[in-house]
Amino acid sequence: MRSIWNGSISFGLVTIPVKTYSATDRTSSVSFVRIHEKDGAQIQYRKICELDGKEVPNEEVGKGYQAPGDETIVPITDDDLSQLPMPTAKTLSILSFADPGEIDPLQLDKAYYLGPNGASATKPYTLLREALEHHQRVAVGKVAMRGRESLAMLRAHDGAIVMHTLLWPDQIRPATGVVPDDVELRENELTLAETLMDSLGELDPEELHDDYREAVEELVAAKLEGEEPAAPSASGTSGARVLDLTAALEKSLRAARGGGEGDAQEESASVTPLRGRKTTKKSEAAPGAGKRSGTATKKAAKKTAPAAAKKTSAKKTAAAPKDTGGRKKAASTAKKSTSSRGTTGGTSKKTASTGTAKKAPAKKTGRQSSA
Repeated sequence: MRSIWNGSISFGLVTIPVKTYSATDRTSSVSFVRIHEKDGAQIQYRKICELDGKEVPNEEVGKGYQAPGDETIVPITDDDLSQLPMPTAKTLSILSFADPGEIDPLQLDKAYYLGPNGASATKPYTLLREALEHHQRVAVGKVAMRGRESLAMLRAHDGAIVMHTLLWPDQIRPATGVVPDDVELRENELTLAETLMDSLGELDPEELHDDYREAVEELVAAKLEGEEPAAPSASGTSGARVLDLTAALEKSLRAARGGGEGDAQEESASVTPLRGRKTTKKSEAAPGAGKRSGTATKKAAKKTAPAAAKKTSAKKTAAAPKDTGGRKKAASTAKKSTSSRGTTGGTSKKTASTGTAKKAPAKKTGRQSSA
């Protein structure tokens, strides 16, 4: 790696010459260039002077300071900056040592590796690294890099000393207007959330990768080969709002423990029944369904009995012969049918009787339905 800044760490009366290397690489992320859609040519950005409208070469580009709300621009040269009383221009001065939890992550800006610069710096460099790691502390100081001074934090990491440039406290915006009003949470919801956090397990850095970058690379490869880009697969997540927080936490907990995906699919594929329709499965599954169905059967039997009685009497009246012998024949037939069913003979007498003809069919209808 190429060193981007050379200086020293001031640790009390100990001075440690160091070299600074960039600890991050942003070139692997997806970046696009601007092109002219008409012909596909890349668009170039040129430095144009606002006064004469001519392009300015890089060797003629300088620095200037413009105060906020003021249109006046004051030219600043490198000689002006070199004469400023800035002891941190070449030295990272350690001000104190603190617990890592005292540093707000919002202040973290950029990360750099610090390496010893020369053989004489090897031992004090190792001493500082071991002290930071053993004491579980971080060093906080100030350093000037690339024309500006900033806070810096030093910590031990992977056998090296890492420097994080920090934002100044007044550069952190407050959370005013972002925090919601007081929300009441139930105890079981908080317990489920904490259980879900414990069930998700530890993070494996090797499993982390940029899905978006891979998709862009596949898209570019397909276009270079003249193929049509593959259609994106439909995601399994839905944009529905979470109405029951407890149910969502329980389902997430089942999925985190494994085997909860099937439950989630079954719940998402549930069918809402139409109003006014009751299926047999639901009536059997519901508690007390047997009682309700039995009551409904009895009510239906009572309603259908009078109508069936009228229809039966009308049929028998029409089928009876005109002569007087027809009644005897009907009575004998009734006796045979009732004796075969194992009933008493009183029913046949009532059937032969003219005055009770309307009542008898009703009893027979009830027996037939019960049979």
